[in-house]
Amino acid sequence: MGITNKEINTAFGAEVTATPGGEFLNRCFNCGACSGICPVSQAINEFDPRKIIHMVRMGLKDRILQSDILWFCSQCQSCVFVCPQDVRFADVVEALRQIALDEGYITDQDLLDKGMSAWVERDQCVACLTCVRVCPWRIPKIDEKGVAVIDPHECKACGICVTECPVQAIALNESEDERLIAACGTSL
Repeated sequence: MGITNKEINTAFGAEVTATPGGEFLNRCFNCGACSGICPVSQAINEFDPRKIIHMVRMGLKDRILQSDILWFCSQCQSCVFVCPQDVRFADVVEALRQIALDEGYITDQDLLDKGMSAWVERDQCVACLTCVRVCPWRIPKIDEKGVAVIDPHECKACGICVTECPVQAIALNESEDERLIAACGTSL
């Protein structure tokens, strides 16, 4: 698919570098170390850190922010350790996700529907604190009513809290990347 002048937003790169996490975007010289180490790019061909950075630099704001591709990143940080320029691609993805959320390209409900965030069935939660204890990112919290809550903007959709909840009060829809990986497995 070709790119038209209407798609190019020349200020997009500056917007990303001004967003926390995107500060080091311009250090990238497209060596490909991030793409080579990325476990997600090995499973999902459409996900390529180097291409995402290139698209940001080209100003393809709508194309990136409307796509689900940003949400495939597992935030494993493998790319961070191999980058010779300390671009911190995982942080760049977080900056892009924040822009997408702030500007309405994706909503909290979209995150839930696409399996990008877990949620708590409030009437089932017994506030046992298991989710609070097992989450490596400390995302589940107990609210003023004594019920667990999960911020969809913060959730990594890893499924740990879902698996560990003793009363099965936490749910997570199957994500698009899980469907893509499952489809790859059935064709082998």
